[in-house]
Amino acid sequence: MGITKSNLFTEEQNDLASLAKAFAHPARIAIIQYLLKAEACINGHLVNELGLAQATISQHLKELKTLGIIKGTIEGASMSYCINPEKWAEMQRLLNELFDMYKNPSGNSCC
Repeated sequence: MGITKSNLFTEEQNDLASLAKAFAHPARIAIIQYLLKAEACINGHLVNELGLAQATISQHLKELKTLGIIKGTIEGASMSYCINPEKWAEMQRLLNELFDMYKNPSGNSCC
């Protein structure tokens, strides 16, 4: 696969692509949904909740944290994770702007 020439695209387009990448795996969606339902920081509950191996969950958490969607803090020997509210608001804005760009054409002017 070729290298993406991200410099050809706007910052917003690159941000949306990163967002899409975060939502491109059902395990990451499940993690996000769990964090949203919990409305609190969580740590070891994901293994029991999702039924995936700890290593797999850790990889997905790392990806979500790298993208800034979640935040993690060290509490003793474990990490706790929660939704990053600033990034969540930014993602919501980007997606709303994208969806708001669509104007349903009247009549059959499109395929």
